[in-house]
Amino acid sequence: MQQNYARIQAAGAELIAISSDNAGDTRQTVQNHGLKFPVLADNDKEAITAYNVIDPGNNRIARPAAYIVRKGGAIAWKSLDAKAARVPTAEILTELGKL
Repeated sequence: MQQNYARIQAAGAELIAISSDNAGDTRQTVQNHGLKFPVLADNDKEAITAYNVIDPGNNRIARPAAYIVRKGGAIAWKSLDAKAARVPTAEILTELGKL
């Protein structure tokens, strides 16, 4: 995602990641990987639960998922697969282009 962050922004979108780690660990991850997009800590798993992305094999973490949320809050597209694989940025950009 980091490599294509500028392309996501150029498509008129913003990338926000949500981590199930605490705030300190999340900040460390951002620093270690030089992430430029916002990464939110959701240690209580409120957003992760609301978006139904709790990992079925490990309820302490989120499974990989991607959502495109319209400005009003409606979900325009989502990728929520049972397999533990990140959604390719190309797929997200394709879906953004359809909006």
